[in-house]
Amino acid sequence: MLRRLLPTLALLLVGCNPSRPTLNILSFPDYFDPQVIAGFEKAFHCQVKFDYMDSGDAAVAKLAAGGASVYDLLGGIGDSTTFSKQGLLSPLRLENIPNLKNIDPQFDLLSFDGPVRYSAPYLWGTTGLYVRKPTNGPLEESWGLLFDPAQQRGSFFLVNEHRTCIGAALRYKGYSVNSTDPKELAEARDLVIEAKRRSLGFLDGTAVRNRIQTKGADMAMAWNEIIGESEDPETHYFMPREGCPMILDGLGIPAKAPHRDLAEKFINYLLDPRIGAQTATFLRAATPNQAALEFINPADRKNPAIYPPPELRARIEVVRDLGSQNRLYDEIWTQIKAK
Repeated sequence: MLRRLLPTLALLLVGCNPSRPTLNILSFPDYFDPQVIAGFEKAFHCQVKFDYMDSGDAAVAKLAAGGASVYDLLGGIGDSTTFSKQGLLSPLRLENIPNLKNIDPQFDLLSFDGPVRYSAPYLWGTTGLYVRKPTNGPLEESWGLLFDPAQQRGSFFLVNEHRTCIGAALRYKGYSVNSTDPKELAEARDLVIEAKRRSLGFLDGTAVRNRIQTKGADMAMAWNEIIGESEDPETHYFMPREGCPMILDGLGIPAKAPHRDLAEKFINYLLDPRIGAQTATFLRAATPNQAALEFINPADRKNPAIYPPPELRARIEVVRDLGSQNRLYDEIWTQIKAK
């Protein structure tokens, strides 16, 4: 009797605990809504696992060190050519991601290397200052709070990401965040070095919120994706009047991703209008998904920290891959860190 039951028991066990594919994601911490992840796992009978990075620079290093064959999806791509030119990304198969049609063309700027698409826009935002509200009058909403000692209002951190940090100094001087002019870059370098001497040092973007909310600093250079005003009403984020580098984050698939099909299903799922709105609401970030806007909380749509007004939008610049000229920024960053 037992011998007859064994095959049946085996089938029952398989039915109760089916093998599920795993989607391995490399991203920033707190980059996806847990409810969205749970919904995807249920809909596609899979599991999602995460590994984390602190910056785009760290992502390049991880993929180049072998992660391109370990991870299935990379969340947090800026200019996709930074990765594609090194052979770190797989081209997206457009037929598998029909929801790409929902992306607003004005935000579809950094997804291509020539005619080939390597990423899908996920979020956009600004770089600015996250501060504790002062008790002795209003703040000048300017990068001068960091770069002009006379305007400094307390202790501060700089962000540990070279194009963002140098780009903020360039904007303060009235220059492009993509400048390749040696004189302009030298001026920006000297500004950051001088600010570094007065600062508490560099922080990766995801650590900024905790340091400000725990009163570990009065100000920090930050991305608006990490703002926490709702958690601590004594804090405030603003984009400085001089303008800033734009955050334009995308989703890409590493070159040798083990589960490429599942990764494309995940990207398509995230680009659904309602899922896109849910994601933006959870992260308090702006969505490039045009079809999702009607589902965004009206209060968020009116919040200038998330969706800047037109007069500020005109001063936001996309950080672009500069090809061989990238070395100028690498050299400056090395000089800044050495001082």
